[in-house]
Amino acid sequence: MASVNRFIQFNNETIDTKLLYQLERLAGALSDAPYLKVTTRKLMEFRPAESAISVSVFWRHRPKKVERQGYLSDIYLLGSGYWRNFSLPVWKRFASEHSHVPSLREQLLLCAEEFRLTEKIMGERPGTAAAFKVREQVYTDYHRDQLAQNLKKGFIADAFLNSAYLSLRGIETNADGDWDAVQLIWKGMFDARSTRDSASVVDGMSGRLEYLLKADMVHTYYTFGESAEKMPPFHYHEGIEADKAEQPEEIETIEEWFQSWHRENEMTDVPAMEFELERGDSQLATGGREEAGADEVQQTGRGDSSGEHLEDNDAEDRDMDSGPKRAGGKFGRANEQVVFHEQRLSVKGDHSRQIADWRRKQSPYVRALLKELKKRITQRHQDYRTNLNAGRLSKNLLPLVIEERPKPFYRKSAPSKELDAVFCLLIDGSASMVDKLDETKQAVLLFHDVLRNLGIPHEIVLFYEDAYEASDSEQPNYFEWMHKFEDGRRDHAQEIASFEAHEDNRDGFAIRWMTDRVKRRHEKHRFLLVFSDGEPSAYNYAENGVVDTASAVAEAKKEGVELLHLFLSSEPITEEQAAFYRMMYGNKSVSADSLEHFVDQTLRLLKRTLHLVIQSG
Repeated sequence: MASVNRFIQFNNETIDTKLLYQLERLAGALSDAPYLKVTTRKLMEFRPAESAISVSVFWRHRPKKVERQGYLSDIYLLGSGYWRNFSLPVWKRFASEHSHVPSLREQLLLCAEEFRLTEKIMGERPGTAAAFKVREQVYTDYHRDQLAQNLKKGFIADAFLNSAYLSLRGIETNADGDWDAVQLIWKGMFDARSTRDSASVVDGMSGRLEYLLKADMVHTYYTFGESAEKMPPFHYHEGIEADKAEQPEEIETIEEWFQSWHRENEMTDVPAMEFELERGDSQLATGGREEAGADEVQQTGRGDSSGEHLEDNDAEDRDMDSGPKRAGGKFGRANEQVVFHEQRLSVKGDHSRQIADWRRKQSPYVRALLKELKKRITQRHQDYRTNLNAGRLSKNLLPLVIEERPKPFYRKSAPSKELDAVFCLLIDGSASMVDKLDETKQAVLLFHDVLRNLGIPHEIVLFYEDAYEASDSEQPNYFEWMHKFEDGRRDHAQEIASFEAHEDNRDGFAIRWMTDRVKRRHEKHRFLLVFSDGEPSAYNYAENGVVDTASAVAEAKKEGVELLHLFLSSEPITEEQAAFYRMMYGNKSVSADSLEHFVDQTLRLLKRTLHLVIQSG
């Protein structure tokens, strides 16, 4: 697991997950493409193979208002401007033309299109004007500064681009008299109505620029992203009738370009899946016997389980052990290639002595908590009482006539019932937990014993990813149950004492998986506790893992699941770490700043949540 405290401080960047999530939803709405992802890169760009657009980190480390408006302006340009109003055929033709200043030509066209599309968007959506005003102010100051630096360093092509940007904003630089004729052509951008018009303006400048400039640009201020020539391959599969000689129609817009990649990504696994169903082949493991599934069934058999599962669990356990399952798009886009396994955690060795020692230490705390909770529960159950001075009026009004001091009121008793709650505990099984195993096991055992004694259904699951087997096409994840809802009051201390640390942790996926289970429960109060010791870390799950986890937390809340996070640390938590976890989990993240405090914090979490259940019961 990667630590929040990275070695190089300037790499210790954390992204505002809430803002990025909002930008992603806005981009999807503007482009009418719910599948669209938003990432951050050095410059704005398009990445159709990943179904992603990127906003620029240029806006970081600025006042919050400026940062937000800057990101919004990027989204408006990418999702509303370029998306349907930029001609790919014109761009491909333009980029393919020979020139000894190709970078300047391409960046001039993108600069011209940003100007044209900004005016178009503000005309169609006046509400975007505030964001574009901030964008223009910041970039105008930036290009002024860059112009001075580039002229000083002799980067003439770069300086011309800076001057061209400022010229479209009505700022004349007079940097070089030889540029006057070219700048006059550049003013034609005020009449441009299409990408073709913008390209014509830049083409009209190219001959003069090639004569004036000896070298191409050094810096990059604008970039398109993936090459427009990069198109998704078409996969043919036995049984699919298609005219292979038929050429696909030319893609006109970025919207069509992204849609073609999105369709390809969705269909990539379909032919293989159909092939497996038809032939019986399994591709989930390498080195398997070829066409093993094609063999005829010779006989069937049925075995008995020697485990200690309840009868009611047998069917689910058999389904759980039936094999890996593909996540697909059910658990978030960042987890589409996940293959997950669900299984009971195997007991290794006899831990009876260790468990007895832990329980002896925890016994005073458990007894005190149970006594307090049962007392609070009892206080809510009132006996039926009559002859009271206040309360509900009795139907028997005779005392009003025959008694000197009548007491015709009564109070109704509250019905006795079990605590209407269910708890789930997800335990990070990554390698970095190895030095915290004993303390974590004690905290989990406390959690298990308290809920068992109160008769509250709960589930305890270890989650991790196999880093050694993970690849672009498949990321194996594992969920190992120590205790299931259906196990009731059964004691699974041996399983708790047996869990071990593994490799990586894909937190957002695990939260969605558990939320999917707990949302089916009918209890009024549903709690999900996550024990972890750092940020998400898995295959292709760095920055997008933080966003994915924050999104999973938000989705759990929408499903009525109260999510709490306990950060396990062997040293005091820093303010930076606290802010990082608040960003993912909101104000429901607490920390244990030493190994000795794991149990204390678990006890505090349980007490707080159970008091809430009793008060609202």
